[in-house]
Amino acid sequence: MTTILGISAFYHDSAAALVVDGKVIAAAQEERFSRIKHDASFPTRSIECCLKIGGIDASEIDHVVFYEKPLLKFERILETHLANAPFGLSSFLESMPVWLRSKIFISQSISKHIKGYDRKVIFPEHHESHAASAFFPSPFESAAVLTVDGVGEWATTTMGVGNGNRIELSDEIRFPDSIGLLYSAFTAFCGFRVNGGEGKLMGLAPYGHPVYVETILNEILDLKDDGSFRLNQKFFSYCKRSEMTSREFANFFDGPPRAPESEVTDRERNLASSVQAVSEMVLLKIASHLHKKTGAKNLCLAGGVALNCVANGRLQRESPFEKVWVQPAAGDSGGAIGAALFVWHQLLGNDRVIDSKRSSLFLGHCDSPETLADFFRNGKMKVHRFDEEDQLYDFVVEKLDQQKIVGWFQGRMEFGPRALGNRSILADPRNETMKDRLNAKVKFRESFRPFAPVVLEAHCNDYFDVQSPSPSMTFAGKVKTGSANVPVGAVTHVDGSARVQTVGDENFSVALETPDPNLYGLLKKFEQVTGCPALINTSFNVRGEPIVCSVEDAYQCFLKTELDVLVAGPYVLCKENQQHIESESQRIAALNRQAELASGKVSFLKAILTTWQRITFPLRWVLSVLVLSLVYLFLVTPIGLLRRVLQRKQETGSSFWQPRKQVTKPSRYFKQF
Repeated sequence: MTTILGISAFYHDSAAALVVDGKVIAAAQEERFSRIKHDASFPTRSIECCLKIGGIDASEIDHVVFYEKPLLKFERILETHLANAPFGLSSFLESMPVWLRSKIFISQSISKHIKGYDRKVIFPEHHESHAASAFFPSPFESAAVLTVDGVGEWATTTMGVGNGNRIELSDEIRFPDSIGLLYSAFTAFCGFRVNGGEGKLMGLAPYGHPVYVETILNEILDLKDDGSFRLNQKFFSYCKRSEMTSREFANFFDGPPRAPESEVTDRERNLASSVQAVSEMVLLKIASHLHKKTGAKNLCLAGGVALNCVANGRLQRESPFEKVWVQPAAGDSGGAIGAALFVWHQLLGNDRVIDSKRSSLFLGHCDSPETLADFFRNGKMKVHRFDEEDQLYDFVVEKLDQQKIVGWFQGRMEFGPRALGNRSILADPRNETMKDRLNAKVKFRESFRPFAPVVLEAHCNDYFDVQSPSPSMTFAGKVKTGSANVPVGAVTHVDGSARVQTVGDENFSVALETPDPNLYGLLKKFEQVTGCPALINTSFNVRGEPIVCSVEDAYQCFLKTELDVLVAGPYVLCKENQQHIESESQRIAALNRQAELASGKVSFLKAILTTWQRITFPLRWVLSVLVLSLVYLFLVTPIGLLRRVLQRKQETGSSFWQPRKQVTKPSRYFKQF
């Protein structure tokens, strides 16, 4: 038995994945345990979860693999400072302490957190991990492979092919040219958070008009026929400081960036529509070029940009590829899975087994039946247990038909950014007012945000124009109209589209170790009772929080929102029956206050230490800033200026694709550069 632990960390969406003999046994994101959205810290709890699920001790791990090369990324950051000095001092002061303190010491962090593992750590490149996550779990024996994100080490976009148990990336586009960073720049300019708000921008796009497309193509983006591109850096500041855009960007787009939480205007709607249209245009051009270059029938996608399900839908419908497969955890969290599979197939040479059945998407934490029973017993809440699944389905469908909103908590947690039926909030899609109610009273988020339909696979094409099954909610398609279809108004976006999740019985047959209730069974019952084979499915969380992990997380969310029903395993709580809800909320608040007070009662020795730290921290900070500033001004700046004088001007040419250096020695994967 060969066990491989994949890790992604220190940028955003840290995660861990466990692969045993080529099969992904477990995967989890650190944010689910820490309750910090997009947590970037070392995934200690995710690793513990994966090893527990696999029944494996840390000393039994054969290989630990980190999803990128830290020193190669550090080289890019230093090169960027050299290219922009003397500008960029603030960015240098912000990034250097973090890198020198922790980010370049990955091997030491792994040794510290994974006691008992004493072998070398393996380091593929960032986009190799993305490519492996795209191709190796796919249902294709061979395929073209495309990865697109903000930036890895140097690459921002790569393309190549996958055959059998190997991938080969042939070409790349390098930083600072990046479609992911272009999209993030517009996200920030429109007042949303980078590495989190891009989905909001995608949801806002249909409310606007693409009036800025020509401006983007003429002034900001030099786009070639083969999909390669270059960004005009005078519009961006991410190479020099923490802001994404420059003053020139604001001058071109009618004023300063929108302040977060302020009113969204037509300008932001039109900006969102424009950058979405441009991004789709770029991806379609790349796909067309990649198809000509490889002759492949199938396309595999990964990288943060592959989470743009609207663009994916267009690739599925309009690209020359017959089939398109997208890694469900396409962002950095999925890099943990890709890194582990890269070692199993690419480095160890093991064959791929392509299972005709779909792999389980439910790879994370699962509360045991005993945990659920103890939680509800000790909580003294009014709860009903259904021993028969059909009885539970009957009860929940009745509530859904009564326009109740249901928190659905079952089995193992999904891996990736989307709830797919085990950590979901469910509602009736036939009621068009349900969208506004969910946004305002449950999710506490912007009114323009759409909701996804989950539909029985056998009926998907009756209502939605989707080319193939979409069990991981990775494609958007048009909602069919003009026939005697069951109305699904609450999941129809303003442009007539929907991000569809399809469910067949096989999606859940491999998901659970115990025969817990599942979404397929509930949908079948809902169809029998109402004639509608679809539900609203949104993630079980509120704005700004990760998807719930444990039953306690689910219960806390139930308390502080207008969820009507909580279903956890066979247990059902109805809020209308919970007379103690107010007192329970007060009890939780009191416990939190007690915990805060307890944490404030420090010993005399600790108080002295804290005082000393408060006194010395400003001194250390001033000294650190002074030293780094001198280094930047008297070392980095002269070297950077000299390099620019000697540097040859870049040729424009007909393409910006650059050939990738091929790895000839496997020993390179044991190096961080």
